[in-house]
Amino acid sequence: MLREIFDEDRDPVPVPTGARAAVAAVFREGEHGSELLFIERARREGDPWSGHMALPGGRVDPTDEHVMATAERETREEISLDLGPAERLGRLADLHGGARPITVSAFGYWLHGPRPELQPNYEVADTLWIPLAELADPSRAVAYPYPLREQEIFPGIAIEGDRVIWGMTLRMLQDLFTRLGRPLTFPV
Repeated sequence: MLREIFDEDRDPVPVPTGARAAVAAVFREGEHGSELLFIERARREGDPWSGHMALPGGRVDPTDEHVMATAERETREEISLDLGPAERLGRLADLHGGARPITVSAFGYWLHGPRPELQPNYEVADTLWIPLAELADPSRAVAYPYPLREQEIFPGIAIEGDRVIWGMTLRMLQDLFTRLGRPLTFPV
């Protein structure tokens, strides 16, 4: 089912002008069904995404051949995961940043076999494989007061510990689950 919901455009997308980034949505079959790989970003002074939950990825580098190469390079750099042998699934909708002018592309990959050993670099505090069923569980939907803007409440998904998936990463999940026919719902 997962393979069928990604856009058929599996060809590399040329690197466009303007602020661009790309992430890898890495799936595999786990003990509790299909699971998706997340990173917890390291906490760093001056980093607006410090400590956030995200998919591995980052900004397009001028040396990247195409946007998908960015997702693969960044995944290799951040967590030592080579996506070369993975099955390429396609891509989700490009998203545009709200407060920051950036466009982010998400590319899907399926890993066959056991969980790979991941080695986070200085940008990543931790890696987590989260079952899709857990991400879709309505009891995990929360109203999240982002610590830097506590007067505003954002939708989120509570996962291990006090971690919350929100913001652009959540928007990618909303696209994914809508394509799966299981739209995510959040408290008002």
